[in-house]
Amino acid sequence: MSLTTLAAALLADDGTEPWSARVGERVEQVVAAMPGHTRFALRAAAAALDAFALARTGRQLAALSVDEREAVLAPLSAYPALVALLDVVKMPVLLAAGTERMLHEQASATASAAPSATAPPIAPPIVPPTDPPLDCTPAGHWPARSTADAVVIGSGAGGAMAARTLALAGLDVVVVEEGEHYTTAWFAGRPPLERFTRLYRDGASGFAVGSPPLLLPQGRAVGGTTVVNSGTCYRPPEHVLRRWSARSGFRLAEGFGPLLDEVERTLRVATQPLDVLGRNGRLALAGAERLGWRAAPLRRNAPGCLGSCQCVVGCPTGAKQSVQLSVLPDACAAGARIVTGARVSRILVDGDRPGGPRAAGVRIRSRDGGETEKEILAPLVVVAAGAVQTPPLLRRSGLGGHPRLGRNLSVHPATSVAGRFEAEVTSWRGVLQSAGVEELHADGILIEATAAPPGMGSFVLPGLGRELRRELEGTGHLATLGAMIGDRPSGRVLGRGGGLIRYDLDRRDGARLMRSVRAMGAVLFAAGATEVLTGIPAAPRVRTLAELDEVLSQTGPRALHLSAFHPTGTAAAGADPRRAPADAEGRLRGVRGVLVADASVLPSCPEVNPQLSIMAAALAVTGACLERLGAGAPPTRPTPPPSASVADRPTGPTR
Repeated sequence: MSLTTLAAALLADDGTEPWSARVGERVEQVVAAMPGHTRFALRAAAAALDAFALARTGRQLAALSVDEREAVLAPLSAYPALVALLDVVKMPVLLAAGTERMLHEQASATASAAPSATAPPIAPPIVPPTDPPLDCTPAGHWPARSTADAVVIGSGAGGAMAARTLALAGLDVVVVEEGEHYTTAWFAGRPPLERFTRLYRDGASGFAVGSPPLLLPQGRAVGGTTVVNSGTCYRPPEHVLRRWSARSGFRLAEGFGPLLDEVERTLRVATQPLDVLGRNGRLALAGAERLGWRAAPLRRNAPGCLGSCQCVVGCPTGAKQSVQLSVLPDACAAGARIVTGARVSRILVDGDRPGGPRAAGVRIRSRDGGETEKEILAPLVVVAAGAVQTPPLLRRSGLGGHPRLGRNLSVHPATSVAGRFEAEVTSWRGVLQSAGVEELHADGILIEATAAPPGMGSFVLPGLGRELRRELEGTGHLATLGAMIGDRPSGRVLGRGGGLIRYDLDRRDGARLMRSVRAMGAVLFAAGATEVLTGIPAAPRVRTLAELDEVLSQTGPRALHLSAFHPTGTAAAGADPRRAPADAEGRLRGVRGVLVADASVLPSCPEVNPQLSIMAAALAVTGACLERLGAGAPPTRPTPPPSASVADRPTGPTR
């Protein structure tokens, strides 16, 4: 069975609604961006459902009427475990359907607002600003061999800040980025779904295997995940900084205060004004106020935000100051260059240097499958590929010998609920992540009002067939909240390729997730919700807080639909050489000239959205490196031998 037929069955499509005609095509577009094993699994699920229909009716699903498909789907709802599995299959379908409904409604609104002799003229569309220039070169056009003072691997929060710091100090910096460069004008000119499939690694289908499995999306573009994050900017709590410094020995955290100030100035961080917050955020604030709970609009790096609610697919107005707009332009103005669409095969190491192995650059190849490898020689390599990609890169470079590399993974496990209101909410008009409820933050629970474009959030609507169709058509009356947990480091990144993630939810964190569902339900009911959608397959709807308490008493966290964000800690810095792969100043142990300056260097979960923490850490690590070099003097570049650029033999065991 094709995915088009599967989508039609799940949405009870009878062909009468014009928006549903292209849903199947959109589903194929979403799935095509996913890796092979995910595509196989989704198509296998479609085939299994087709076989089930054939066994029950003697005909395949495509040959059945809407009513007959409903009869096939109905028995499946009696099995919560099967419903939970189908929720995974529903995600690309809802993403495609939400996009088509939104485009159809926009087109209908534009047509109905056509000017006439008596009507006022339609306001002109917003013209996106021109982005600051970046010096970007596609990997295919980069020379086969080049030199620099420093190579920075990754252009996200950590990599961008590291590149800017080093370039402003006078070093010749090359940034290597696996993704492509997308502009604000590109975002503004394309529907959200196309951006979604292009801006995320593997079409946002990444996940952590374990108990339970977690969806873990990762951005991939010039600017990294800052291009697709919410723009929320929390400073790490003081108790977290004390823990990093005193317990872990990451002494650079002691000076984070001024560095965080600098990062906030760079990103133009400010509290989000109420006038653009959106009804989703205002309902969260109203519910918290009625409960007497601490809550406020979030601080964000989005001055002049227009409330387009598209942060997770690239801001189409240029308001969100992701690092390709706020940090990398300064780096390029100081001479930094960016290689795009380039995957780093390995970090090159010269093992014959006096004093032990030393970084000598990187070997890259085009991400589009080009076979020719190219070398960028440099005596300083800054690894900022992200907490999931950094450990595999170090392993395939022969630098993965530390027993704790890839361990200590925190992922901010998260869950969502939705509240139905009698009045229209239209949660996707306004700020995507708008308000924070911090009443339970001291216990590691942070609640944020979060509403993505239709189908793009982490909340999965309940039901199959006509029930799911009604839920989709009623999303305008839903307000959504998300909660994330400052978790114990319960995961690890395995392998040498793309990074296999293993994560088993800690029992304490599971209890806090259940508590967060109860808290979010309380906020929504206090704000006037008539029912709450729980995300729990066995009891997807409750109408009172007492009913929610009863449901939660009979289930556990593994029944929730869970996502994960903000992976950290997999190459943690610290004083203890037995526990920390990087030393107290972010230098990778066992080799000279390799710094770690991304989320993996953080010793533990920051308990808040981590962009400011990552950027401050990168600023601290590279600043300490410049102090060691002395007044910013560039290190000596390696001289390539006549037959081979470097002796890149491994310096430690690999896993």
